[in-house]
Amino acid sequence: MQGRHGIAPPIVREASRRLAKENMDHRLRNRILIFLVLAAVAAFVLVRVSGRPPVAKIVAVEPIRETLVSSIDSNGKVEPISPYVVRAQLDTFVEKVSGVEGAQVKKGQLLMELDVKDAAAQLAEARARLLRAQDDLRAAKAGGRADDAARATGDLAKAQAERDRLQKNHDALERLIAKQAATRDELAANDLALAKAEAEVTRLAGAKKEFALDLTLNSGRAALQVQQAQSEVAALEGKVRDGQITAPADGTLYSLPVKTGSYVRVGDLLAEMADLHKVRVRAFVDEPEIGALQPNEPVKITWDALPNRSWDGRTELIPKQVVAHGTRSVGELLCAVNNDALELLPNINVDVRIHAQERRDVLSVPRGAVVTDGGKRYVYVVKENGKTKLEKREVQVGIASATSYEIMSGLTEHDLVALPGDFDLRDGMTVKVVSTDSSNVRGQQ
Repeated sequence: MQGRHGIAPPIVREASRRLAKENMDHRLRNRILIFLVLAAVAAFVLVRVSGRPPVAKIVAVEPIRETLVSSIDSNGKVEPISPYVVRAQLDTFVEKVSGVEGAQVKKGQLLMELDVKDAAAQLAEARARLLRAQDDLRAAKAGGRADDAARATGDLAKAQAERDRLQKNHDALERLIAKQAATRDELAANDLALAKAEAEVTRLAGAKKEFALDLTLNSGRAALQVQQAQSEVAALEGKVRDGQITAPADGTLYSLPVKTGSYVRVGDLLAEMADLHKVRVRAFVDEPEIGALQPNEPVKITWDALPNRSWDGRTELIPKQVVAHGTRSVGELLCAVNNDALELLPNINVDVRIHAQERRDVLSVPRGAVVTDGGKRYVYVVKENGKTKLEKREVQVGIASATSYEIMSGLTEHDLVALPGDFDLRDGMTVKVVSTDSSNVRGQQ
């Protein structure tokens, strides 16, 4: 009955729903499949595109003609040309400092006084010893001291007179005995006294001879003592003089390391001074650049403490050897520098620029455009042949300034030379030139 009135039985309705659901699932699967295919195609395209190397964007410049100045930049230290160094000659205290570091002084001007009281006392004693030694020497040269010489001569003469008297008595007694006017006992007593007198004469004669020999020895000894005393006096006089420290010449007192009350030992530095109107700069030039140095080349000196000043000089002594200077191997180049304003101080560190060579109207490219490979120099030239590519070309270079190389062969003024950037340049590389502003590029070098 219900079927005849348009109402579907339950089994029909269930079949219809199942069929509709299957159709929907089929369409969804188709859509997903299409999406996956499109995603795969897109991924493939992306992979293909990403695998292509990007075209390098570079800056290129044309070689230009200019005047190149080849200079060598280094560092150095200022030195006085003829310094005077004053050192302590004795161990003592600094009693007074009169000089002022950095001041201009005149020759003979008092710089400081040292305590030399002990040396002065020793000098007085040494002078007294010298006087005694000189007196002894004069006495020795004059035959001994007068009283000693007179005593030796007088004693000998007296003994000789007594001997002679007794000898005469002996002769007289013998004549008297012959006449029986004297006895043998009287003669014996006289002979005994005569023997004693002769012995005394012999002794005194020997003493006088020894006295004369002593005079000769004493003369040499006295002369030696005089020399020793004179040396001692001279040394102490020098020490006393060394207590007065004076300027050895006109100049600038640029170092005065001691103060009043300081204790100094022999050899300690007391003062340094020099004429600083002309100074010397010892420049430390790296080993590869030594070969370009020549005498009498212009030098410009700058000092960080006075950034707006510079000083001119010239090279003098070219280094003959290489020495270690920190981690560098350098040659020590000596430069004479004019310092009329006395602004450059000894021992300060300065920057040195040496004007080595100059060439006019030479073809040049920026230093960054030149690469070294296997001991040879190359540039990368931009070539238009359907595509813009690089050609590695060997060049011969001459002098170099701070920004440019002189090109002696391998390039012309019409070539376009690539500069390094974000990409490593190589032969045959495809590039895109984004700038050829040579002046801007060189200004940034």
